[in-house]
Amino acid sequence: MTLINAAASSTFNVDEASFLVIVGVAAVAALAVTFLGPRVAIPVVVLELLFGIVVGPQVLDIATPDAFIQFFANLGLGMLFFFAGYEIDFQRIRGKALNLAIGGWVLSLVLAYGIGGVLAWAGVVVSLLYTGSAMATTAIGTLMPIITDAGEMRTRFGTYLLGAGAIGEFGPILLLTLVLTTTTAKNTEVLIAFVVLAVLAAFAAVRVVPRIWPTGAHNPESSSQLAVRLSVVMIFVLVFFASGLGLELLLGGFAAGMIVRLAVRGREVEVLESKLVGIGYGFLIPFFFIYSGMNFDLDSLISSTEGLLKLPLFVALFLIVRGVPALLLYRGVLELRDRFALAFYSATQLPLVVAITTVAVEAGNMKASTSAALVGAAILSTLFFPLIAMRLRSGRVEDDIDPEVELEREAEGFDDEPLPA
Repeated sequence: MTLINAAASSTFNVDEASFLVIVGVAAVAALAVTFLGPRVAIPVVVLELLFGIVVGPQVLDIATPDAFIQFFANLGLGMLFFFAGYEIDFQRIRGKALNLAIGGWVLSLVLAYGIGGVLAWAGVVVSLLYTGSAMATTAIGTLMPIITDAGEMRTRFGTYLLGAGAIGEFGPILLLTLVLTTTTAKNTEVLIAFVVLAVLAAFAAVRVVPRIWPTGAHNPESSSQLAVRLSVVMIFVLVFFASGLGLELLLGGFAAGMIVRLAVRGREVEVLESKLVGIGYGFLIPFFFIYSGMNFDLDSLISSTEGLLKLPLFVALFLIVRGVPALLLYRGVLELRDRFALAFYSATQLPLVVAITTVAVEAGNMKASTSAALVGAAILSTLFFPLIAMRLRSGRVEDDIDPEVELEREAEGFDDEPLPA
């Protein structure tokens, strides 16, 4: 134990009290969501962020976001986007759902950069690129527990929502990693290198895993936990190489999720997923959101009229940027009420807004008040937009069940139990 403490202190200044506070806050947030029940449907990540603000330096100051906490927060961020990639089923969203999702996100990007340009011209924001990119995201990973609990994973509407959410998360990740954080001269080489690495990893996973699975994973409850260990290795390998190539760890985690989904299709998916969820949402991911809350610049938001006015402005702009494409492009496949529901779901934003604003502030391309207002607006969107969308879809889920999707999910072992986030 002494050696462990000595090794830790040589790298990190470990604050055991702050660590304990964060673990306790994560448990309280989960308990609060359980107590409120499915009717309220508040994502636990919202409470984690809010509790992080409360225990952080700007309110109670009982926990410090030091390097040791940041290390776990980075692991949590990688796991968060692992699940975002894992939930993308390209087999399901292929065709019209994928085409509409790509077209919708491109239109969102045009709207976001156009609005961002006007705001930059008016002096409201510093960079149209960062502000626009933050507005063109969708928090599909955060939404998954809500839409699963609502039964939407079995519906035709759910297919279009998954498509819009997948592209609304994957597109901004590429922007963040290849445009906002790397030099232009290296963009092509970096992208090619990582794509080659990911393709090789996917090939190995799909070809090798089926051969070793019968001998090592026939008993998912065995102490070897082969499937879980292989998945964790995949996450950290791709995160490591993504970081080494100058990319954000988000892309590594996202790619790992998609590859693991391909590798384990039809092989004890339900059991493996429950174990990965336990590691991710049960321990690592709460660190990211609580740490983000502790670093939230509350003073910049409430100390000026400008900061307070930006908050409702960005809430409205989220809905315009991501909602307008849903209303316009999906007219041939969804009724008006469902298009409004898709608009509110698509406009729900959080993790990528936190990531993009953090990069922007560090680069000097975003005011602290703008960052705080964007994150605050993202919290409000995650708190209210899914509730509105669920109300719009109330009573319509059972009439929209897709038999093919139902059969496929049953074959893969899914039982529509919600993820704990």
